Amino acid sequence: MNNHFNRSAKYFIAWFLCLIILLPTAVSFGQSEATNEPIQESSFGKSLVAGKFILPAKEGWWNWGMAPIYGPDGRLHIFNSSIPYKGDKGMGYWQSKSIINHYVGDSVEGPFKLLGTAFSSDQRTYHNPQISKVGDMYVLVFLWKSVDKGSLQSIGMATAQSLDGPWTENPNNPIIRPTDGTPNADHASNPTFLVDREGKFRIYYKSMSEKSKLREISVAIADKLEGPYVDSPKNPLISYKNIQRDIEDPYAFFYQDAYYMIVEDRMDIASTLSENPSENPKRGGTRPGLIYKSKDGFNWNRPELSYNTDAHYFGNELSRSERPHILWKDGKPEYLFLANHGSHEAGFYLKIKDWNPNEKK
Repeated sequence: MNNHFNRSAKYFIAWFLCLIILLPTAVSFGQSEATNEPIQESSFGKSLVAGKFILPAKEGWWNWGMAPIYGPDGRLHIFNSSIPYKGDKGMGYWQSKSIINHYVGDSVEGPFKLLGTAFSSDQRTYHNPQISKVGDMYVLVFLWKSVDKGSLQSIGMATAQSLDGPWTENPNNPIIRPTDGTPNADHASNPTFLVDREGKFRIYYKSMSEKSKLREISVAIADKLEGPYVDSPKNPLISYKNIQRDIEDPYAFFYQDAYYMIVEDRMDIASTLSENPSENPKRGGTRPGLIYKSKDGFNWNRPELSYNTDAHYFGNELSRSERPHILWKDGKPEYLFLANHGSHEAGFYLKIKDWNPNEKK
C-alpha cells in the first residue's frame, strides 16, 4: 500500500509540475508577469515637453508620421507617408497608394518645404519610413507592399549617400517578408533599424503569426547592411498574444550601452500588467506609449510609460498618437516625433529635456 501511495504521489507531483510549466503566463518571451505594482512613468516620459503640430497635408492628401534626421548642413529633413484622402475613410488607401515624401526645414519648428517624393509606385505602396545614418550612408526602411490582391505587408530598404538622393532600393526587396510557419507568417511591417553592440545590423518590426490579428515584436539580423536579414530564433521578442492583447510601432535604439524600444500601448498593456487591468480594451485605443530596456536587445525588462496622449500635452480632444521616432543631435536624443490621427498635420513633436536613462528612482 505504501509503495502504491508513493508511486501515486510521484505521478501527481510530476503531473502538477507539467501543468505549471504549460500554463500561460501573463506575458511571454521574457516579459514580466502581471503584478500588483502599477507600471511606472519612465525617466524618458518625465523628460518630455510639449512642442507643436507640424507638416499639414496638401489638399486631397493625408500626411502621416515623421522620420526626422539632421543633414550635414544642420537643416532638418523629414520623410513621411502621404496618402490620397479617401473621404469618410480618411487614410484608407494607405495599403495601396501611400508614397514617401521628403521635407526640409531650418529648424524643428519649420517652416518646411516639400522637396519632392522619394518613393512612389503604381505597383506597390511605400509607408511608415524610418531613417538612420551608417557611416557615410543614409538608410531608409519602410513598409513595402505589392498592390496585387492577397499580397502581405513586408519590409523594404533603400540607401543613398545624400538625403536628397538618388535612393537605391535593395535589390532583394522586400528584405523581410512573411514566411509560413514563423511568427511573421501573416505580417511583417513598420520596421526600425539600428547597429548593435557588435556592429551587426538589426531590423525590429511588427509581426503577426498565421491567422492572428494580434501584433508582436520580432527582429531580423544581418552581418552586412544590404543583408540578408535573418529572423531571430527568439522571435517574437515581445508578445501579449496569450492574453489577447498587443502593441505595435516599435522604435528601437542603442544608447549608452543599452537597447531601448518605444512602442504604442495599443490595447492598454500598462493596466494589464498592473493592479487594475481593463476589461475588453478598445482595439486601437488612445495609444500612449511604453518604453522597454534590454542588455542584449532580445530579453526586455518590464516596460515603463514613455509618451502620453496628445490630449495630455496640448489639452485638445483625445485622439490616437502613433509612430514614435527620435530626432538625434550629436549622438543624443533631442526630440520625440509622433503621428496623430486627430489632426490635419502629420503629427507633433515633444522636446526630450535632460533625459538621463540611468537616473536613480
